[in-house]
Amino acid sequence: MNKVPLTVSGAEKLRAELFELKTVVRPRIINAIAEAREHGDLKENAEYHAAREQQSFAEGRIAEIEGKLSNAQVIDVTQINAGGKVIFGATVEIEDIASGATVTYQIVGEDEADIKAGRISVGSPIARALIGKEVEDVATVKAPVGDKEYEILGIKYI
Repeated sequence: MNKVPLTVSGAEKLRAELFELKTVVRPRIINAIAEAREHGDLKENAEYHAAREQQSFAEGRIAEIEGKLSNAQVIDVTQINAGGKVIFGATVEIEDIASGATVTYQIVGEDEADIKAGRISVGSPIARALIGKEVEDVATVKAPVGDKEYEILGIKYI
């Protein structure tokens, strides 16, 4: 299976969630199931069925996170000599040439993307257009409303 790029902070968040699920959530669900079993007939026990459903979701999420981490290629952008180019993990300040609006994005893995927090997926059209470019280069993004051009104002590797 192909390695999936992940930033250091993204990998840390996944590991923290996995730790939480294994050490807090899983034991709490096990206790809830044991308590519900004590109530008697399991066929008509709503608490038991709810706890089993929670267990199913938690175990599924644990498996999903473990799979993501096992296929992850953790990239520390601070340790890479990018030569002033936009690479995975870089934080890029761009200006929309048409409107003059500026925005800053960090290029991250697909699971880490959060547009409201300024993190865009490496597979997004904007990120694909920016990768490999340098400061003052113009990146053309193919959008549904037509091509949009962005000038790169700054690149940070943080």
